[in-house]
Amino acid sequence: MKINKAVHGEVMVITIEEKEANLSNSEQFKTQVIQEIAAGRHRLIISFIHVEYLDSSFLGALVAILKALLPYEGRLILSGMNGDIVNLFELTRLDKIFVLKENTDLALKEF
Repeated sequence: MKINKAVHGEVMVITIEEKEANLSNSEQFKTQVIQEIAAGRHRLIISFIHVEYLDSSFLGALVAILKALLPYEGRLILSGMNGDIVNLFELTRLDKIFVLKENTDLALKEF
């Protein structure tokens, strides 16, 4: 999966550079992010600014990433989601578990 990583102080911003976040790339994405967590990155923002579609397997990958952060008392914020993706999070009630922000700038202010 094509991603872009940028570091802002102690926060890593991971921007998904794909239009679809689905079964075909969820496992690779999860592996890439968990490698960053293992390397000491415990404050993460994942930007969905380019993503138009997200499926349940990718939701599972995000839950796995959040669980991987727990032992480190890490923090994960999701940003830049379109209305359909936000609706999916609300429908699955995952908006109660994940912190969702409109854009990366607002997400960075949370740290």
